[in-house]
Amino acid sequence: MITFPCCKINLGLNIVAKRTDGYHDIETVFYPVPLTDALEIHEMHEDFPSEYSCDLKVTGNSVDCDERKNLAVKAYELLARDFQLPRIHIHLYKHIPSQAGMGGGSADAAFTIRLLDEQFRLNMGNAEMERYAAKLGADCAFFITAEPAYATGKGEILVPADKDTDNLKGYWLGIVKPDVAVSTAEAYAAITPKKPVKCCRDIVRQPIETWKDELSNDFETPVFAKHPILANLKEQLYASGAVYAQMSGSGSALFGIYRQEPQDFNQIFAQHFHALMRL
Repeated sequence: MITFPCCKINLGLNIVAKRTDGYHDIETVFYPVPLTDALEIHEMHEDFPSEYSCDLKVTGNSVDCDERKNLAVKAYELLARDFQLPRIHIHLYKHIPSQAGMGGGSADAAFTIRLLDEQFRLNMGNAEMERYAAKLGADCAFFITAEPAYATGKGEILVPADKDTDNLKGYWLGIVKPDVAVSTAEAYAAITPKKPVKCCRDIVRQPIETWKDELSNDFETPVFAKHPILANLKEQLYASGAVYAQMSGSGSALFGIYRQEPQDFNQIFAQHFHALMRL
């Protein structure tokens, strides 16, 4: 069976408190994006000579990660503790850029859980799958349903976003990812947590024209200071006609939201990973 893990952008991202467990509490609106990987699972033949119960092959974009530590493998191993699973092959074709702040690895983990549940009839509901996914990463639970959601806690406490987020339907989304790696740990270390003046969920309910002045990502200030190219790319997104532009997560991908398809987008951002799609 095959499935197509999507990624996400953050519509606003505020770091509101430091937790006693060393993590941070956040407030953000996760919004699913139709930029996908491909994930295929086959049952492994009993004679296949593998020392592992989950054999992973990754193609497409290179991933700087030991395959045994890939979140898709970890998802299988997590479920195998509680369910009788056969040995499997996973073929993961990577198209979502890594280290982008778009949750590509988390999506692969969650969609692995979803596909294992469907393929081997584990009969888990969404709530149970979300509990398993949350053990693999703060934003993994979001991808079980991959529906717009207001997220708090570490990102695992999800409330479905109301229909006001549908005001993006029909807009164009442009994504730009330069060859820049951002350390999430360093980004968090540079943040002084504080409650925003207005919650991002409330701002997203407003007309999109108000977002530029009110909807913020707390990571942008420290990350842009260290990587000025990201600030320049955000300016280019606005210059190309974006109604709203922001860095996603802790970076280094940026996105612009357009009312109409930007005609020169591919030429402007040709030297970087870029994607343009209709929402």
